Amino acid sequence: MEKLDESKFEQRLQLLALRISRELASAVTRLLRSGCLLDMPRVKPVVEDPESDKHRLVVLSEKIQNPDLSDIPEQVRNSLKQLCSVDVVPYMLTLGYSYWSAGHVAHLNIPDDLLIYKDVIAKVIYDKNYPRIQTVVNKVGAISNEFRVPKFEILAGKNDMVTEVKQYGATFKLDYGLVYWNSRLEHEHIRLVSLFKKGDVICDMFAGIGPFSVPAGQKGCIVYANDLNPDSVHYLKINAKINKVEDYIFTHNMDARVFMQNLMIAPDPEAKSQFAAANCSSEETVSANEHSMPNGNHNDVQEVCQESLDDSSVVNTAKRRQETSNGGDVTCQEEDANQTKKRNNKKVKSSGPLPVKPWEHIDHVVMNLPASALQFLDCFSALVQKRYWKGSLPWIHCYCFIRSSESEELILCEAQNKLNAKIAEPIFHRVRDVAPNKAMYCLSFRLPMECLKEETEDNVQSVDG
Repeated sequence: MEKLDESKFEQRLQLLALRISRELASAVTRLLRSGCLLDMPRVKPVVEDPESDKHRLVVLSEKIQNPDLSDIPEQVRNSLKQLCSVDVVPYMLTLGYSYWSAGHVAHLNIPDDLLIYKDVIAKVIYDKNYPRIQTVVNKVGAISNEFRVPKFEILAGKNDMVTEVKQYGATFKLDYGLVYWNSRLEHEHIRLVSLFKKGDVICDMFAGIGPFSVPAGQKGCIVYANDLNPDSVHYLKINAKINKVEDYIFTHNMDARVFMQNLMIAPDPEAKSQFAAANCSSEETVSANEHSMPNGNHNDVQEVCQESLDDSSVVNTAKRRQETSNGGDVTCQEEDANQTKKRNNKKVKSSGPLPVKPWEHIDHVVMNLPASALQFLDCFSALVQKRYWKGSLPWIHCYCFIRSSESEELILCEAQNKLNAKIAEPIFHRVRDVAPNKAMYCLSFRLPMECLKEETEDNVQSVDG
């Protein structure tokens, strides 16, 4: 009998750790608890030191990349140095094939050469991890549908794809059969959100169920989150509620280009926002939320909207959810859908901030659709109206795939052609390998000045420089 090659399922993370006296482990972890400590499900941040039983290794967050600890806030760093002698060492974390799961669902992507053993692999994972793992699924074929949702076959356990996962202090509910989720992107979610500051205005064009939007809201950012998939928007709203950031996240269910164009429209004071008309559904349109004014929610934008943009999405999709989760609790799903519908069909008073005027300022735009996000860059050409804009132009974070036969220069050229503008100081960040000859990247850059639109009395023309 051939031995299963578990290494094909492994992911290795190069991290940093502090070597400290074991008596100080509790004090050091308390000091680093707010964002500096490794925070991963089922992974302990404090481990034994293989070189000495008198010491322990305190594993730092993947956000901490500099051995001089300059990524740690100065106050925390000074307190740490007063507490003990700081010895920074490299630490390799290996996540094995049985680690990857979403709640009670273990999601596999079995290589072709191991497919003949798929049932054995599933049984081993199921038997070793039950009752924590109750469903084992394997991705089938390439993603080809409109909403980029993979197809799965259930290899072991019950037919129930509705589950909850926890990442970086947030809880996410999802239906694996209806929405996209990838646990391996947790570190990228953390990395990008670490660039955001409290009060920043974030535009998430392909938000999914909220892996960027929810932690951004937890950080105190104002988030405009959009997704074409109504089921994703449904769970995004649920996740905003679960994590108590619904006052900071404003959800929309429409094409990403239409979403961006509408955000940049300065509303006619004599007319209502154009969002409702652009986002009407053949099934149902939910009413806008009313929000009370917080104290100073953004540094760069001085004024706030008098009316909230419509928070609209299709929520009447309970039937589809039941059909994809026959083994789940249908009654609970019906109640969940009814509660969501009831909650969004009435005016809600809340303590969160009114949305700022996005046509005046946005700090970051997230484009997490690597298969086609580059094609959507054309929507930024002549999008921002110069006469309304305040402050710096936004950072664009565009995810893409780069094959071994391609180069960063080629991707940059394609991005510039779509923008019809030159990108200054582009930043490529390698996220992960998705195949032997294919990697996922994040291309970040400031929106070029050429993308500004200047209005005259007679017409609208693009600014030359």
